Amino acid sequence: MRSTRVDNVWYVRQEIEVEDVEEANKRAHTLLERGITSLGFKLPGNELSAENVRRLLDGIAPDKVELNFSTGTDRIVELAKLVVVHVQSLGLNVMDCFGSIEFDPFGSILQEGVDEPKWLDLAVELATVTAPLPRYRAIVVSGNRMSNAGAYSYQELGYSLSYGNQLLGAIIERGVDAQLAAKKIKFKFGVGANYFMEIAKFRAARWLWALIVDAYKPHCSHDCDNKSEEGICRCAAKINAHAITTTFNQSVYDPYVNLLRTQTEAMSAVIGSVDSLTVRSFDEAFETPTDFAERIAANQQLLLKEESHFDKVNDPSSGSYYIEMLTSSLAKQAWALFLETEETGFYNALKAGTVQDAINASAEARFKAVANRREILLGTNQYPNFTEKMGDKIEDIPAGAFSAASKDASADSPAPLKRLNSRRLADAFNELRLATERNEKQPKVFMLTIGNLAMRLARSQFSSNFFACAGYEIIDNLGFDSVAEGVGAAREKGADVVVLCSSDDEYAEFAPEAYNLLKGGKELFVVAGAPACMEELKEQGIEHFIHVRSNVLETLQAFNDKLLS
Repeated sequence: MRSTRVDNVWYVRQEIEVEDVEEANKRAHTLLERGITSLGFKLPGNELSAENVRRLLDGIAPDKVELNFSTGTDRIVELAKLVVVHVQSLGLNVMDCFGSIEFDPFGSILQEGVDEPKWLDLAVELATVTAPLPRYRAIVVSGNRMSNAGAYSYQELGYSLSYGNQLLGAIIERGVDAQLAAKKIKFKFGVGANYFMEIAKFRAARWLWALIVDAYKPHCSHDCDNKSEEGICRCAAKINAHAITTTFNQSVYDPYVNLLRTQTEAMSAVIGSVDSLTVRSFDEAFETPTDFAERIAANQQLLLKEESHFDKVNDPSSGSYYIEMLTSSLAKQAWALFLETEETGFYNALKAGTVQDAINASAEARFKAVANRREILLGTNQYPNFTEKMGDKIEDIPAGAFSAASKDASADSPAPLKRLNSRRLADAFNELRLATERNEKQPKVFMLTIGNLAMRLARSQFSSNFFACAGYEIIDNLGFDSVAEGVGAAREKGADVVVLCSSDDEYAEFAPEAYNLLKGGKELFVVAGAPACMEELKEQGIEHFIHVRSNVLETLQAFNDKLLS
């Protein structure tokens, strides 16, 4: 499982959407000046020409910067030919030039539910066309799409390995040399917030992919020290892994928390010894990333390099008992999924929808976990920013744009094949808060704190966080001498919800009194907790209780239905 690299240097990558060639070139030079060492160009198919590629890469040295290119499937081979010709025309040592032409054969199925029937022809042609650039990859395994859809780490790894093996085996069967075929495949992985698990995922990927490639016995045709006694190429078995911080856990509200998420994700990827890394901008969930946000995203990686020296230690997690065991366990689980998928082949599994169904089921489980706070999204379903407003900052997202957590991923619009979930974990909570913001009046939640000091403070804090997840105005209090005094204060403040915060023992007395005083008014009465006398209180007409076992999302949706006009 130990890395075979002699260092832990990785490429710091940032993406450029090419709309104007000259502007994209200027943008690339700006990024290079900021410390970026890898560029990802997404080109429109109708702008492909030798002259435009030359202008796009003017002043950029392919032997100093990793260059990655993508475009529409119908023009991807043409793009590859143009890049190869351009690099060759510079007279550089091609062994010093790194990069990729990013053809994702099954990406259209995963994202759109649409098959690409010519995927094998294109993959074979791309492998052949890019052969003059030995260190340019040409075919991408997009495991990051699975991560962004909510897949668990073992699913992303297991399905990615099957994806890669489907490509490798099919290309070899079409006559491409096994060594060349293996060296043309690149993996894109998402990286989530499960810190140690993600480190283990990248380490396991390196291990398992080497096993798969070795099974094809790629012969080394060069005078190379890194080959077995039988002449098997060990270089071909080395995975090329690009990591991208996931979109699945990005939030609209309290967006600076996204910086915390992407920073730990970046650390996981780097400690796991990826070859290149893209850190997403913290504001990507609600707007076109600003220049400031993109610069911060780049600096997050530069801090790991220049300040923390993560690039100076080879395989820094090796020898850690916990990570080694986690790597072994994750590899075992992912390998079992790989073997299960191999019974039909990844492509056939995609067409049957079994891959999509499994990942979408995992996403649904995670949506439920977030709704119940078993999975925490800081600033979204726990410890939200009480006074934050984001409605005026969101670009081009109308009311209702965020899907409810129960909505089926394939129900948005019809597609020939099943596709992956496209919702983020925070979407349903975002919809709650946006609905509150767009309402004429922001509901007020009043904490009627009374009795036991420790319990009333703890429960008022819990309740404040609970209702703030929907964007309600929170009115907290230190405590009242009587229930009547608290009810009077709540009505003076114009409260829409009154939450009784006390101890379980005192609820038997305080709750009926508060309920009777509020009866006939517009206020909704809530008891904070699940006391032993809850059934007796329900028999007296009290219906609202919030506690640690409450489904936060469903409870707040019910309150929104009652409170918003």
